[in-house]
Amino acid sequence: MPAPRLVAFDLDDTLAPSKSAIDPRIGDLLIALAERVEVAIISGGQLQQFQTQVVERLPQADDAIRARFHLMPTCGTQYYRLRHEGVETVYAHALTDDEKTRALTAVEEEARRLGLWAAETWGDILEDRGSQITFSALGQTAPLAAKVAWDPTGEKKNALRDAVAARIPDLEVRSGGSTSVDITHRGIDKAYGMRRLADVTGIPLDDMLFVGDRLDEHGNDYPVLAMGVACQAVDGWEDTAAFLDQLIPTLPTR
Repeated sequence: MPAPRLVAFDLDDTLAPSKSAIDPRIGDLLIALAERVEVAIISGGQLQQFQTQVVERLPQADDAIRARFHLMPTCGTQYYRLRHEGVETVYAHALTDDEKTRALTAVEEEARRLGLWAAETWGDILEDRGSQITFSALGQTAPLAAKVAWDPTGEKKNALRDAVAARIPDLEVRSGGSTSVDITHRGIDKAYGMRRLADVTGIPLDDMLFVGDRLDEHGNDYPVLAMGVACQAVDGWEDTAAFLDQLIPTLPTR
């Protein structure tokens, strides 16, 4: 493809290990990339994760460079920009109280029925992210090793996703991170986030590049590939760093 005008990234296991801060090398590379193109991060996580994992770890940069960052939590149902004063809300589309109640009830009841409701966890299992309800089997702050070991084949998450989807057919139920299932309005996935990004920025999808670790058919990055956006598959943040080392020198400076 021609040089992209915007590069978008998944967060967990693409820019950083799950729920962990980015390595300083990634921070430096993101700033170097933003000196040349727009930079977006699209993830099922909430804004606080974006701030603690990425924004607070970025090296110093002038306001013009920081303004090229686009933060899209909960797969683009929320959209924020970095300004001198801090994080600015562009939009946020929340679930209704009724939708939240039905989603929380369905996912807890089905997790218990399937034997997936852990007695001891690292933090809350259920989280209301405004525009998304998230089930995290081991809790929101479970250590990476425990999360990786919980469901290496994805069988548990897929069974829970299917059971919950049958209970709330008016909402979207998707497999999220290594231990999570996300519930949103229907049609909400990372392809939705990319389309909204194109609408707001005016940059066509053909001029965008997406980088993610779950571009396989059942992965939560796959909808971006399926919609025809150019994609780069990676396996962890080190792979992303190696890719950016190669990409950045090929991009024109601004």
